[in-house]
Amino acid sequence: MWAQRLIAPRRFAPAEVRAPVPADLRPGQVLLQVAAGGICGSDLPFFRGSGAWQPTGQLAAFGDPGFPLHEVAGRVLASRHAEIAVGEQVVGWASRFDGLAELTVTSGDGLYRHRTGLPPETAVVLQPLACVLYAVEKVRSVSGRTVAVIGQGPIGLLFSHVAKTAGARHVIGVDRVDRTGLAASFGVDDMVHASSDQWAGTLSDGERPDVVFEAIGHRTATLDHAVEAVAFGGEIFYFGIADDPSYPFAMRTFQRKNLTLRSGITTERRRMLAAAGAYLADHPGLVDAYVTHVLVATAAQQAFDMALTPAPGQVKIVLTMH
Repeated sequence: MWAQRLIAPRRFAPAEVRAPVPADLRPGQVLLQVAAGGICGSDLPFFRGSGAWQPTGQLAAFGDPGFPLHEVAGRVLASRHAEIAVGEQVVGWASRFDGLAELTVTSGDGLYRHRTGLPPETAVVLQPLACVLYAVEKVRSVSGRTVAVIGQGPIGLLFSHVAKTAGARHVIGVDRVDRTGLAASFGVDDMVHASSDQWAGTLSDGERPDVVFEAIGHRTATLDHAVEAVAFGGEIFYFGIADDPSYPFAMRTFQRKNLTLRSGITTERRRMLAAAGAYLADHPGLVDAYVTHVLVATAAQQAFDMALTPAPGQVKIVLTMH
């Protein structure tokens, strides 16, 4: 089968490798013919050459075929999962981050059959949307509250849209890239073109948000910026991937402001993918604003290079595999 392979940091090359077959499947696994994949911010450190951040051995590794892409949609070719049938069109996780290939073997617990007729380059949006819905579900409430989202890339914009839909009184988006032109499409009332520390340092007590979603990750300072920005008694959800095992933390400020900090990865993946499907059915215009670039898999190098260099008007980059 064909695959893209990282042969050096930030350098893909096409490869022909052995195709997985049904006999390779363990109980609970699915053989998926990948039709589309979305580039996620959590893929990019691997693209730059960093090692896998999960210590479980579950992930593929630098140089393995298909690595590092995990948001996938496609057709089931073989299944050893009780709730997934051969021939179904599904969306979800490539559990080893090896979805940049013709075929992948993945856990069926991270896949869900999407509604008939949904193109794969649209269906793949359900995966990041499921993650965002799960995180918003975990905070006390956003209804009637001021919500800030640090980072207005593909994930941050979904947080803004979901928060506004869930009844947030006022949504603030913060990003170094000028996202002003996207504000209306994603429910952002106040799009701030600034770094998170600049923004946090300008707030008066009356301007502080009740809830802050940190949607940048991969750096230690932004969590402290969220602590500085949020209102007394407020809540922070740290969504961005933590590349470092330990983070310095403004504990004194956190304690004196009586704050709550939450984080976590998405569990109940099939339930959340179903919720994402219902959300997208209720908001069919979301995809048109969200998926701004669709490239073929042979252009993976270009697509990942673009993802590393955010620009106004660029949101989600999707790769089609056929």
